[in-house]
Formats: sequence, C-alpha cells, structure tokens
Amino acid sequence: MPLVKRSLSLHGHRTSLALEPEFWDVVDTHIKSEKRSLASLIAEIDDSRDPDDPLSSAVRVWVLKQLRSA
Repeated sequence: MPLVKRSLSLHGHRTSLALEPEFWDVVDTHIKSEKRSLASLIAEIDDSRDPDDPLSSAVRVWVLKQLRSA
C-alpha cells in the first residue's frame, strides 16, 4: 500500500509525514470535526510521544486509540 506524504510546519520547522491513506482518513475526519489544523494535532501528538518513537508510529497509535474510544 503506498504511503501518502504531507508537509507541515511543526514547532516552526517544515517537516513531512507519510502515512497510509486509511490513517489520513481518520486524522482528516478528526481535525474537521474539531475545527483545528493538521499542524496543531500533529504537534500535540509529537509533544506527547516518546522521543525514541518515530512520529509516524505515534500518529498511527493515536489513530488506533481514537478508533477504540469511538
């Protein structure tokens, strides 16, 4: 399955994040329902993750937690 890469500013620096489309669907639905930006959500996830864990993995885990709590 191909990854979809998106670019954003995270804490003042440009970065990119690659996830499978299914994960992006959950992220997009959440940010639309919360009326917030992608960058703000990713920054929140970034701030709460273990620095040794890749950001993409942290976002995937966040998505799984969202789906479990729904």
